[in-house]
Amino acid sequence: MAYPGAVPDAPLLSRTIERSPVYYGWVVLAVGTLGLMMTTPGQTVGVSVFLDPIIADLGASRTEISLLYTIGTLAGALALPWVGRSIDRRGPRLAVGWIAAGLALACIYMATVTSLPALAFGFVLLRGLGQGSLGLVSLLVINVWFVRRRALAVGLTGLGMALATAGFPPLIEALIEAFGWRTAYALLGALVAATILPLGLAFFRGHPERFGQRPDGRTRPGTVPVVVDEPAFTAAQARRTAAFWLLAGSVAMMSALGTGLIFHHFDLMAARGIDRAAAATVFTPFALVIAATNLGAGALIDRLNARVPVVAMLVLQAACLAAATVVAGPTLPLYGVLLGVTQGTMGVVSGSLFAKVFGRAAIGGIKGTAQTLSVAGAAAGPVLLALGIPFLGGYGPALWALVPLPLLLAIGVAVGLRKPTQPDAAAA
Repeated sequence: MAYPGAVPDAPLLSRTIERSPVYYGWVVLAVGTLGLMMTTPGQTVGVSVFLDPIIADLGASRTEISLLYTIGTLAGALALPWVGRSIDRRGPRLAVGWIAAGLALACIYMATVTSLPALAFGFVLLRGLGQGSLGLVSLLVINVWFVRRRALAVGLTGLGMALATAGFPPLIEALIEAFGWRTAYALLGALVAATILPLGLAFFRGHPERFGQRPDGRTRPGTVPVVVDEPAFTAAQARRTAAFWLLAGSVAMMSALGTGLIFHHFDLMAARGIDRAAAATVFTPFALVIAATNLGAGALIDRLNARVPVVAMLVLQAACLAAATVVAGPTLPLYGVLLGVTQGTMGVVSGSLFAKVFGRAAIGGIKGTAQTLSVAGAAAGPVLLALGIPFLGGYGPALWALVPLPLLLAIGVAVGLRKPTQPDAAAA
């Protein structure tokens, strides 16, 4: 099914696309993967390395910082539906320019904060622009260039994310030790400005049909591409389906619980008698397994019913919460492996299933709403875990109290997630 505005009367000309020696979607995939990597300064895996120096510098408690992080994450998520609709209307090229520039400036701003209100605003910028908007546009541009091999393409981004997840925490730690946490954040801003900002502007492009191409492969220049038979839900139509809320709710649940574990990782490991240096080693197997899981899940999800990977990731998340209560020095790598499998599966599910179920017609608006829920989950996770410590008597009871949540949702998905029927055009 065609979708509004995707194909002009005559294909647009792009010298960049025409000069590509390979199908241009692979170029988009490479640059989109770089965009996902550059979200790390606004991701929990990057922010968590700064937490202890920030707490010490500003004289704040961990609970206060967790609350500010939650407020900043929630506030930053509010604009994502608008960002998604903007990408649908104006394309990913313009969007990546202002988003990447904003994230670079947000990192530089973080180097100047001296009070808790200023820190809260910094979290709004980092989470809204980094974890939210830059991740959204980088995944969406990949989604529109691939259909039949979409999950595989999204899975391939796991290689870059594995490199970022393994490399950024020790890099940030080294920069903090050498220059202090403020200069370290400013240097991260410079890195964003030097990489995804120019490359995104140079290589991001919208729907391939607009340029005489078709998703997944090249067509002859000047020919009309074959129209892909796929759903074409509007954002409003998608939001009226049970499938949307089960998918979005599952991703939000995973985001909440995974973010809680990663945000409090060093403190959680300290409570288990594991020092900071050893705790940091978790990110190496974590990153490698994310990459392997992304590839494996990406190759499978294109062929599976949507219920299967969603149920699997929720059950894995419950197992990960339980494992965090018993992890010790010798089992630390195994914990990193389980955490990586969980997050890797979530990455492919979140990155590909919405377009598979609802099509590309309004994928920006659809994913923007889903991303808002996901970011809201990421905001709630650290606070839920932090509050559970004093109320329930430590990390162990707090984690066990969370274990039933993904299991119950997995049952709901297994029973209720079905492929929605495309509404008639008159019902749009």
